[in-house]
This record gives sequence, C-alpha cells and structure tokens, in this order.
Amino acid sequence: MEPPLAEQKITYGSSTQSAAFNAKTRLIRIYTDSICSIELGTNPTATTSTGRMVAGQTEYHGVTSNTGMMVAAITNT
Repeated sequence: MEPPLAEQKITYGSSTQSAAFNAKTRLIRIYTDSICSIELGTNPTATTSTGRMVAGQTEYHGVTSNTGMMVAAITNT
C-alpha cells in the first residue's frame, strides 16, 4: 500500500537495529547500497552468518503484527 506507514534508514558497520516497526506493518522492503547481512526479530542481532545481501539488492519480507519487530544489519564483505 502507498504511501508507506514509515520509512527508515540505518547506518551500520557492526550489528545495528532499526527502530521498531509500526504495529500495522505487514510487509517491509529492504534495499542496501553495500554488502551486508540482516536479521529480523524483536531483538535481532545480525552476524556474518545471517541472510546476506549484495550491494544494490532489494528484498521484501512479510512481518508479524508483533510490536517491537525490527531489522538489524551488519557489514559483510
């Protein structure tokens, strides 16, 4: 649905969490301009072993209505 409920940008090196998603959020779009790994959850910690994304990649993820859901990202070259 447009417009989005919220837009977030996170700057990462080590594992960095986003702000919690809106309770009405059901689908998120993740775009990265650098190689990274991501993890979703209520207290996520991204590691170089979690899902890897390449620079310029876009992914969509369905999320639960659980308040407190976030994404974490870490540099992974």
